[in-house]
Amino acid sequence: MSCPDADLLIAGGGLAAQRCCETLRRLGFDGRIVVLCEEPSTPYDRPPLSKSVLIDEREPEGLSFRPASWYEEHDVELLLGVAAAELDLAERTIVLSERASAAGPGGRRDAGRMRFKELLIATGSRPRRLQGIPVGGAVHELRTHEDALLLRAALRERDGRLAILGAGLIGMEVAAAARALGREVTLIEAAETPLARVLPPALGSWIAYLHRLHGVDVRLATAVERVSLQEGSARLELSDASVLDAAGVLVAVGTSPATEWLASAGLGPGAIYTDAGGRTELPGVYAAGDAACFPDPFLKLPLPSQHWEAAVRQGVAVARSIVGLPPAPPAPSMFWSDQHGHRIQFVGHATPDCEIELDGDPATGESFAAWIARAGRPQGALLVDRPQSLPAARARIAGAEEPSVSSGEKSSDNNNHSKRGALWPAYR
Repeated sequence: MSCPDADLLIAGGGLAAQRCCETLRRLGFDGRIVVLCEEPSTPYDRPPLSKSVLIDEREPEGLSFRPASWYEEHDVELLLGVAAAELDLAERTIVLSERASAAGPGGRRDAGRMRFKELLIATGSRPRRLQGIPVGGAVHELRTHEDALLLRAALRERDGRLAILGAGLIGMEVAAAARALGREVTLIEAAETPLARVLPPALGSWIAYLHRLHGVDVRLATAVERVSLQEGSARLELSDASVLDAAGVLVAVGTSPATEWLASAGLGPGAIYTDAGGRTELPGVYAAGDAACFPDPFLKLPLPSQHWEAAVRQGVAVARSIVGLPPAPPAPSMFWSDQHGHRIQFVGHATPDCEIELDGDPATGESFAAWIARAGRPQGALLVDRPQSLPAARARIAGAEEPSVSSGEKSSDNNNHSKRGALWPAYR
């Protein structure tokens, strides 16, 4: 076999790839690193796409993880507009493809092959699409900066209602941004509460309550049965027998790992299972970010996590594995979201039979913490406008210590607003 083109080839130019590169260079790795970036821009941060890009018109250069000079200074080679199309395990080679401008934005053309010594699969995820609702025109999805620019233009240039399909983080953040721009918004969710897979019904109900307070028309336990599209508008027939006319539609019903290109190698589609260091079943092949499924150190089972902090930790873990170091000490999983001026953070996990202990009163619109336990054992916490409580939440869930409370954050024994297992019927 000939000499590899890259000591480390990274398929994907997202957050996990970026943190892996940074950590490797910091740890003294001096091999050749090549990063395949499917988009034509340097690696950038995605969370602002559903928030500040829509509201404040942030431009692409303001989203980049690092200036272009950083990659030159650290000998990290970026191949922009180039994607992994197929993995040839026998030859330790990736077949490349690139955008063919003459064929339009969806066109691809062969871009040759690249050999590697080690490979990091960090191709992220793609938005799920709904049958019978083609993306284009009045129908949007949100994953790339290009998607955000199209949605931003629609929010600013068209009048009328925005219908959002899916009350996940993307859907709810866009709902908040659209309301900040003065648009009418209907949020449609098939589950009985937002974020039903991760939050207990009581806490999901509070998030729905928050959106209703800010003028969002929230339709829960409701599905879209039919969509009729006309130029610049859509008519949605819903499962509750109502009909909704909208100037635009955002499909935000979740994502799927972008791993279909690995099918011939026996890894895709779906999330790629790894150990705690990001190693796959294939020697010298790692995975991180939305494309990966790491074991959760607290639940003791494989659990995919398509969140910002998970991508950071996993990219670092892979870098440490490559240089022969063990993973960093584990920490409970966490995701955050900004909605209607509130910072919402969720740490750990929750089960359907959990107990909820409140510190503060959610009905007041002020900060509060919801401590989640099962059989007296801490499982998770929802923190609203309490970033200072995050270290205590992590420590409590990890079993290191009980949470320390500062002035204004008294424990349940001394707080008249605390409630155990509250379902808050008024929020439904």
